[in-house]
Amino acid sequence: MPEFRTSDNLRLWYEDQGEGEPILCLSGLTRNSTDFDYVLPYLLGEHRVIRLDYRGRGKSQRAPDWKTYTVPTETRDVMELLAHLGLDRVAVLGTSRGGLIAMSLAVLAKDRLTGVCLVDIGPELDPKGLEAITDYLGRPPAAATLDEAVAMRASLMAGFEGVPESRWRSEVEKHYRETPDGLAINYDAKLRDAVLEAGAQPAPDLWPLFDALGGLPLALIRGANSDLLAPATVEEMRRRRPDMIFADVPGRGHVPFLDEPEALEALNEWTMLL
Repeated sequence: MPEFRTSDNLRLWYEDQGEGEPILCLSGLTRNSTDFDYVLPYLLGEHRVIRLDYRGRGKSQRAPDWKTYTVPTETRDVMELLAHLGLDRVAVLGTSRGGLIAMSLAVLAKDRLTGVCLVDIGPELDPKGLEAITDYLGRPPAAATLDEAVAMRASLMAGFEGVPESRWRSEVEKHYRETPDGLAINYDAKLRDAVLEAGAQPAPDLWPLFDALGGLPLALIRGANSDLLAPATVEEMRRRRPDMIFADVPGRGHVPFLDEPEALEALNEWTMLL
C-alpha cells in the first residue's frame, strides 16, 4: 500500500500510476483520490498521475488534532509527498480545496510547478456554496442505505443535469459506507470543526495567490451551474489571465466529473502546454 509519513508522523495514502509528465491530482474538501477515477483513463498513457488522500480523508490516517485540517498544513503535506517521490516539478490538477492548495504552492514553491488546472475554484468563494458545504460537512447523510442515497442524489446535487443513476451509484459507493447504524462518511467528521473555526476568522484576500500563478500554464474548468464559483469571479480571473484556458461545463454544478467533453477538451489543451 503506497503511503508516506508526514513531518508530524501522520500516515498518508497516495497512488502513483503511469509514466510521462507528472500530474498531481488534489481533490475537494471532503473528497479523496477516487474523484479522479473518471478522468484517469484520459490522463494515463501520456502522463504519470499521482493522487493523494489528504489527512483525515479516504485511506489516510485521521489527525489526532483536527486543527491541522487546514490549507497551509495540507500544502505542506503535498510538498512532503513530492519530496518522498523525489519529484522536482509537477503539474497540479486541483479540484475545489485542491485548487486552493495549488495556488498556495504557487506562492511557496512556484519553481516546483509546471502548470495548474483549477476545477470550480477561484480566489473568491460564493457564500451560497459555502453555506451548502457547511450544511452537510461532518454529518452522516439522511439516507440509511446506499440504495437510498442513490435515489436521493439527483435531488440533492443542485445544478447537475442528465446524470445517469450508474454515476450516482458510483459516487455514493466512493464516499459512504454502510454500517448497522446507517451510512457513514469516509472522512474525519472533525473536519467540520476546522472549517467552522476558519470561517469564524476574517476571510483572507486570495487574489495574490491567484496572481502568483502568473507565467504558468493555467486552465479553469467550471460547472456552469456552480454555486461556489460565481461568473463575476471567473470574469475577473480571465481578465487577469487572458491566456487562461477556460471551460464552462453545462449541466454541472460544484464540481464537474472531468470526463465531460468540455472538460476533456480543456484538459487536453492544458496538458499540451506542460
